[in-house]
Parts: sequence; structure tokens; C-alpha cells
Amino acid sequence: MKIESTQNERVKRVRELMNSKGRKHTGLHFIEGERLVREAVVSGAAIVEAFIEEGHELMAAVLEGCGAQVFTVSRPVMEKLAATNTPQWVCATVKTEASELPQYYPSGLIVVLDCVQDPGNLGTIIRTADAMGAVGILLGEGCADPYAPKPIRSAMGSIYHLSIWQTDNLAQELKKLYAQDFTMICGHLKGKAELPEIKQKCAIVIGNEGNGVSEQTADLCTKYRLPMYGFAESLNASVAAGIMIYEAAAVMNGKRNQ
Repeated sequence: MKIESTQNERVKRVRELMNSKGRKHTGLHFIEGERLVREAVVSGAAIVEAFIEEGHELMAAVLEGCGAQVFTVSRPVMEKLAATNTPQWVCATVKTEASELPQYYPSGLIVVLDCVQDPGNLGTIIRTADAMGAVGILLGEGCADPYAPKPIRSAMGSIYHLSIWQTDNLAQELKKLYAQDFTMICGHLKGKAELPEIKQKCAIVIGNEGNGVSEQTADLCTKYRLPMYGFAESLNASVAAGIMIYEAAAVMNGKRNQ
């Protein structure tokens, strides 16, 4: 089927996925661009609908083989569907797989986000955590929606590689992690400049861009201050997260001694 009108009802429904209300109502999220769509296919994500410009029959066949309903669209329609100013030739809607909060968290590295609100930071942290072998991301209340267009793009497909847990009671989940013998480390300006002993169960906690971690959260963690040698007093949340995740992962994978 070909869609040529930007006023098509299906196009309007896809546009509703740009806001959180539409994503929650439908249980779907939106992705765009060849790389991200291919990553979703390879990862086994449930692609519901795909929209492709003419001349890309192989991708259309791949998506149909995955069970997606595929539509050929004109360039104006693609520009209407997309969240970017210069979209590529393919986009899709994907079923959002909700990960239930586990009774027992898996061993490994877990990244916990306490009210990280910037969508770009969130996506970058998810991508970094994936690259460093984390088993999951735990999002507390006040965090940006990981399935909004910007975090999806920033994560570059990593959102399909690890568990994404969301909670309205972060303190409760942190206490659960603590009770399950996780080493709890949070970035904090009043922390020590040495990491605590890291074993095979570790939670790295990253706080809000402006206020850091809440005091309630900090009280459950070992406070760690990244050593800095210049004049800046702090780092961007995703940069600080990247350094801390890397340091913990290096120890856990035997690449660095403590």
C-alpha cells in the first residue's frame, strides 16, 4: 500500500507517538533511520508498521518477513512522519516491551538513574552502559522517557540490548539492590576520590543534571567524587556516567586492579 497524503489517518496516528500520552496509549514507540531500524530487526524487536520510500525493496521484504505491515510513502509523507529535519528513507513503529521490576536483580553492572531529565543524556547513558556490558538500566521517578524519539536516537539501538526497568519508588528498589549485596556507588561532590571495592554485583547511581542524587539516594550509596584536575567543578551527567561506568566495568571484567 502506498501513502501519498500527509493527512492520512495512519500518518496522524504515528505522529501521536511523538508525545508520551500517545506512546502510553498505544504501547508503541517510533524509530527512524536505516541503522536504527536494522538494529531493531537484528535484536528481535516487534516491529508493527514500517514506512519506506520507493527503491528499497530488500528492506521492505526483510520487514515484511519480521511480521511488520509495510507501507510505501512519498518524501513529503516521510518528512511528516519523522522527528528529524532531514529524515532518511525508512521509519517504523515498534512495540514497547515493558520489563517488570525483578524480585532478584541479575548479577552484573546495573546503571541507576535518579531523575535524569535530559533526553540526550539518557540516550547516551543507555548506549554507554550497553557498550560496557551492563545488564540493565533502572530509571527512577522524574527521568525522561527512554522511548521518546531523542533518547531512542541517542541510544543508537542499545535500548534493545539490555533490560530497561522503570519505577515510581526508586528508594525501594535501591534498598532491594543493597539487600541483594550490590555495591552501591553514586557520583557526589562530597564523596571520596577512590572507588570502593567492586565485585560482580555493582550499581552505579547517576543523579539529576542540576541537583545530583537525592540525599535519600546518597545515604544508601558509597559517595564517589571523580578526580578533576582543571577548573570545572562538575561534569555533564552523561560524561560523568560514562567515566564511572567505564571504571566499574574495567574492574568487573578484570581489565584493571583496584
